[in-house]
Amino acid sequence: MSLLEISLRSLAALAAVLVLPLAAGQTEHKVMAHMQGRLGPMYAGGFHGWAQLVADGVKFVQKEDITPAAADRAVFRLAPAVALVPYLIAIALLPVHPGVAAAEVPGSLLLVLAVTGVGVLGTLMAGWASANKYALVGGMRSAAQLLAYELPLVLSVASIAMAAGTLSLAGVVEAWSPWWLLWQLPGAVVFLVAATAELQRPPFDAPIADSEVVMGPWTEYTGLRFAFFMLAEYAGMVVMGLLFGILWLGGWQGPFADQLGWLWTLLKGALVVLLIIWVRVSWPRMREDQLQRLAWTVLVPLALAQLGLTAVGVVVTA
Repeated sequence: MSLLEISLRSLAALAAVLVLPLAAGQTEHKVMAHMQGRLGPMYAGGFHGWAQLVADGVKFVQKEDITPAAADRAVFRLAPAVALVPYLIAIALLPVHPGVAAAEVPGSLLLVLAVTGVGVLGTLMAGWASANKYALVGGMRSAAQLLAYELPLVLSVASIAMAAGTLSLAGVVEAWSPWWLLWQLPGAVVFLVAATAELQRPPFDAPIADSEVVMGPWTEYTGLRFAFFMLAEYAGMVVMGLLFGILWLGGWQGPFADQLGWLWTLLKGALVVLLIIWVRVSWPRMREDQLQRLAWTVLVPLALAQLGLTAVGVVVTA
């Protein structure tokens, strides 16, 4: 690989890392504004409120950066980076076009799952280090939710990897066929639900429920550190949307894939991101006991059944 190609890939990855999470945040502002009749996000900057994201950024920059006196300062200050950076690494690992990924590594599927799992630890660190009871309660809820929903998420992805016969994301796309939409549908549902819970998005936002525990682990954060947690949430949405599009929707597979493959990948990921936003607007928050019951009595058995079905299918068709 030439130095020029490496430089171009690095620039493309940097652009994706910077632009895609911000685009997800702006999209959420607009979609929620339309669905809930909110007028505020439609005014900033004039036409369709195009400057709302800029206004939010200026607001965060102007706020004072405060660290509680009783907090574990090192952990408290490191937590936002731990929450954000793994998702940015995951974006760089996702292939959007044949042979186009910022970092092509063997077993890229495993690496993406590993780094996204690390991202959740930032929330746990914030809850533990804040010296705030609301933050601690939110951190414990985050830990319980992570343990409950990581298992069905990994099992659903394992089913796809088994069907494709590879741990490479590019290999999964090459092995994909449209009938997977039916054969792997239970796993797709499990992944969507578990991924939304991993991101602590409504209706699975009990760890940061503002009406119960203020903002949970984020309660003591202000300014840019709070903005990093928000950006980590949007980056996680992008990662999970693109990952779903690659694993279940065929990634760059589509008409004129050689020329427009990257566009198909981004459109499929955007469709999943819109679905996650729609769920936030439409569904009320679940109680903590309901969250655990859904994970252990519904999603885990369903994911195991999907894994068993895939194993039988692979053996029969071998």
